[in-house]
Amino acid sequence: MFHKLDEVEKKFHELNRRLSDPKVISDLTLFREYSKQHAEITEIVSKYQEYEKISKDIEEAREIIGQSKDEELREMAKMELEEAQSREETLTQELRILLLPKDPNDEKNIILEIRAGTGGEEAALFAGDLFRMYMKYAEIQGWKTEILDSHATGVGGFKELVVGIRGQKVYSKLKYESGVHRVQRVPVTEASGRIHTSAVTVAVLPEAEEIDMVIDPNDIRIDIYRSSGPGGQSVNTTDSAVRINHLPSGLVVSIQDEKSQHKNKAKAMRVLRSRLFDKLQQEQQSEISEARRSQIGSGDRSEKIRTYNFPQNRITDHRIGLTLYKLEYVLAGNIQQIIDPLITSFQSEELKRVA
Repeated sequence: MFHKLDEVEKKFHELNRRLSDPKVISDLTLFREYSKQHAEITEIVSKYQEYEKISKDIEEAREIIGQSKDEELREMAKMELEEAQSREETLTQELRILLLPKDPNDEKNIILEIRAGTGGEEAALFAGDLFRMYMKYAEIQGWKTEILDSHATGVGGFKELVVGIRGQKVYSKLKYESGVHRVQRVPVTEASGRIHTSAVTVAVLPEAEEIDMVIDPNDIRIDIYRSSGPGGQSVNTTDSAVRINHLPSGLVVSIQDEKSQHKNKAKAMRVLRSRLFDKLQQEQQSEISEARRSQIGSGDRSEKIRTYNFPQNRITDHRIGLTLYKLEYVLAGNIQQIIDPLITSFQSEELKRVA
């Protein structure tokens, strides 16, 4: 590990030198590339430098304990040694995690897709609840959101929502949200007060740029039609809704959220590009051996990952056995207390694999 850290520190100093070179500063593309590399390893180097300082503090404390005849000074050194050793242990674990292979998509923006599953109108209403939860979380994080497409039902629910979320490390924080979210509660429309179980599927797709996924114009068929709302009524007087069919894969994307045909087409291409990119990655991951899969879930969209139980104010993430009794608080956008344990669990499994 320390050989790797020495190499990273050397690279860090070399990048510092290059970023101060006038030739590099004048080359915007090169300067951006070096700046990106510099930002990626700054935290590692900072932690490593702190580790090296703590190691020196430990050596000095041991020296005082072994050589000093001043009992008070030795007692102080023992206390400092204990604190330094505890910090050294923490830093060692943090450095191991920072050296894990990075998910190349962690820095990407995402396309978030929420769809009502089993449960009829109750599932559609819960799809709206999850949508608001993620939007509030995005607001807390300072991210920007954009509804790309939505299909509302008659009583305030949604059959489907497609949202673009942009900001810092969006995918790294939301990638474990993909899967089936189950809700248990008494529907507003249920006169007998019986608890119903419904389900909503969530898909978190890293947003693919054109450089990530080039689509041949000959591989797509574009249909233009008039958009419609709940119940099939027309919500637009012009043919502005866009349906793009990707012929080789069979993927179909329909967008009708904008009144502009041009804007709907641009949004549809964003979604199609990201779905194709995700499909390619899913196919690659399926080829990975079972031994290398994380125990907190394969990312399979059919996997039940979480249950939201309203009568007991309980939310449970089944992948890591986490249960919290503050459902309303979580639905208000405070999902970091679920995301952090998921990330920690994944990192722990990855550390075991690479050990």
